[in-house]
Amino acid sequence: MIINEAYGKTTESIIKLVSKGRVSQGTPIKVGIFVCPGFMPMDINGAQSVFTIASAEIYFIWKKRELVEGFIGWPTMPTMTFDECPDDLDVLIVGMVPPEIVRDMEVLAFFAKKAPKTKFLIGTCYGTLVLGAAGLLVNRRATSNFSAVSMLSEFGAIAVEGSGVVIDGNIYTSGPATGSFDASLLVLKQLRGSEFAELVELAIEYDPHPPFKTGSPQLAGPEMSLILQRMTEEINQQFYHAVRAGFASTPTC
Repeated sequence: MIINEAYGKTTESIIKLVSKGRVSQGTPIKVGIFVCPGFMPMDINGAQSVFTIASAEIYFIWKKRELVEGFIGWPTMPTMTFDECPDDLDVLIVGMVPPEIVRDMEVLAFFAKKAPKTKFLIGTCYGTLVLGAAGLLVNRRATSNFSAVSMLSEFGAIAVEGSGVVIDGNIYTSGPATGSFDASLLVLKQLRGSEFAELVELAIEYDPHPPFKTGSPQLAGPEMSLILQRMTEEINQQFYHAVRAGFASTPTC
C-alpha cells in the first residue's frame, strides 16, 4: 500500500511536469523513432525517456505496422509506417540497426526524403551509419561508437572520435546508450530552451555513474579495447560492406 501511494505521488509529479510542458510549448514536439527487426533498444530508450517527459508526440516508425523484435527479446509495435509519417517532424532518431538495414534502399530513401523537412536528426551508435548511407553526412562532422568511427569517411563524413555528442548543423550524432540521452537533451534545449531541458534531465534523474569506468577506449585502455575490436570484427565487416553498398546506391549521392 505504501509503495503504491509513493508510486502514485511520483507519477502525479511527472504528470504535472508533462502538463507544464504542454502549456509552455503550445504545439507538441513531433518525434519519429525508427524501429526495425533487430534494432538496439538501448540506443533509443534515452530519446524516448527524454521526449516522453517533454510531452512530445512519439511515433515508432517502420515499413509496416507489425510487431518487430529489438535485440534481443524486446518486442515493439510500430505505430506509423513510412508512408504515414508526417513531413513536419521536429526530431527523427535512429539507433543501432542490423547491417542489412544500412543498405536497405527503402529505409535509406525514407531518411533521405524526410531529412530536409525535419528540424533535427539524431544518430546514435551504428545509427549514424544509416544517416551516412542515406547521403546526409557528406562533409559533415559526425561520430559513432569507436568500432564504427573509421567507417564514416566511406560516405564523405568528417569523423570525430571520442567527443560525446557531435553537432553539425541540425544533425546530432553520438556513441551508444547514454549518447541517446545526451543528444536528446541537447536537441530539447534547442526546441524548448535550457530551463525546460534541465528540468527534464532532473525529472529522469539522469546522472550516470558507471561502476567500472571502462566505458570508452580511453578509460578501458588498449588491451581491453583490442579484445572488444576482435570480438566485433565480423559484425563490423558486415557493417562496412553494408555502408559501401548503401551509400553507392543512394540516389542523392
